[in-house]
Amino acid sequence: MKIKYIEKEIKYIGSQLTPHWIYKNFNLMGDAIVAFCGECEVKLSEMVDIEDVINNEPIYSKYMLSFITEQFEVGLTEAVLRQRLLITIIKEILEKRGFSVVRNGDDLMINGKKLSVSIATKSITSILIHTGLNIISEGAPVEASGLKSDLGITDIKEFAIEIMQRYSEELDDIKLAGTKVRGVYE
Repeated sequence: MKIKYIEKEIKYIGSQLTPHWIYKNFNLMGDAIVAFCGECEVKLSEMVDIEDVINNEPIYSKYMLSFITEQFEVGLTEAVLRQRLLITIIKEILEKRGFSVVRNGDDLMINGKKLSVSIATKSITSILIHTGLNIISEGAPVEASGLKSDLGITDIKEFAIEIMQRYSEELDDIKLAGTKVRGVYE
């Protein structure tokens, strides 16, 4: 899987969660994950999570670290498993840095405050995952925690690259693990 940290700020509005967005904008063909920072404002009209639409819960963050991944030849159930894998990797990296993190499905909480947003969906050609981590918690529509404002994490680029590398390595290792076992029969 290809990885790339995007240096320029990008406002995540939900429309980026479309097939080939990574390829068209960053020339990364095939399975890839990118990370970038910027404001996040997903209006109900752009929401993929129907539950959030029904509950009238748009997403907003003044400043967020966003990850978008597109992967091919994967079904929706596996997409959700891969989303949970990404969330678990983020949790482990934060815990390695000394933070107490609670994972509830695809949500990460710090001291009872929401750190993350995440969604997995399927397009006609691929699966797409967006995971965002608040960098600044102020201004969020829910009680939120932020990487910088609450945890003091300032090396956002290095943090993002570590997450993407671990995620890519884990998926490669899973694929390899499936090739080294022999089948069993009755």
